Amino acid sequence: MNILGIETSCDETAAAVVRDGTHILSNVVSSQVEYHRRYGGVVPEIASRKHVENICRVIEQALAQAGIELNRIQAVAVTAGPGLVGALLVGVSVAKGLAYAQGLPLIPCHHLEGHIYALTAEGGQLPYPAVGLIVSGGHTNLYLIKGHGQYRLLGQTRDDAVGEAFDKVAKMLGLGYPGGPVIDKLAKSGDPGAIIFPRSYLEKDSLDFSLSGIKTAVLYYLKKHQIDPARDTEKVCDIAAGFQQAVVEVLVNKTILAARQQRVKHILLSGGVACNSQLRAQLQLAAKENNFKLYHPSPAMCTDNAAMIGSLGYYRYRQGERADWSLNARSSWPL
Repeated sequence: MNILGIETSCDETAAAVVRDGTHILSNVVSSQVEYHRRYGGVVPEIASRKHVENICRVIEQALAQAGIELNRIQAVAVTAGPGLVGALLVGVSVAKGLAYAQGLPLIPCHHLEGHIYALTAEGGQLPYPAVGLIVSGGHTNLYLIKGHGQYRLLGQTRDDAVGEAFDKVAKMLGLGYPGGPVIDKLAKSGDPGAIIFPRSYLEKDSLDFSLSGIKTAVLYYLKKHQIDPARDTEKVCDIAAGFQQAVVEVLVNKTILAARQQRVKHILLSGGVACNSQLRAQLQLAAKENNFKLYHPSPAMCTDNAAMIGSLGYYRYRQGERADWSLNARSSWPL
């Protein structure tokens, strides 16, 4: 069964063709980073306009790369939320139009659930039960994954998402946007013990996160020591290393705590920040030390893409999930 997946929740215009939920026939992503970089973050209006410009071309490329015509698609799966409502509306509108014109089932998909199914899109199997850590520019959530479509929220950020914190600290350091990859790179040249930034664990045994404090701590450190990012390059590397170590340490410790509390043996890591090399390495080490098994998609499948939506759409289709023509975008949507 061939599913056309469409993803436009933020600043990536993406389309993919996935067969039977586990075989990626094509996965096309058009990035908007260059348009948003000058502003230091995603501008919703620009994102929406770029989606309008790119969506048809991206879908055509996905079909061409898959080597199939539109009449060989059996269903259309689309991210309906959560995300930027204007961006979501582009993908939802096009998906509705295609499904209506071709007489195909329309399958609404949850963006965060899509990140979970990035693993199956690459041919893997979701482990049950498991604790899932989903970390991205807009989300920092811990879930108990009990089965297909069965989730319970265990913890979430109370302020900034982890990707957002990386972007804001990168901006303070004059490193540009997006901040995650460049901080990860610079941290390898820095000393994570040179500058100790605060770790926020909140209440005892809490699985929630708070990242605004460490962001403020970096700002105060820069002002107190009058750091000039253009001149003090060695110090910038130490700040990047110390900041990243503090963030990763909390993410890892709370994920392990969640797995212990829920008495599960499997941990799933996904979302754009799951590309971070230190997070992957330290969570892998902690999982091994505590007799848990860690699963994560390849880095290319961690960032926003449509193959994960096509994979999720297949399983949703099998469960009888369908949307009518009143389907609308949802900027917020609990999983």
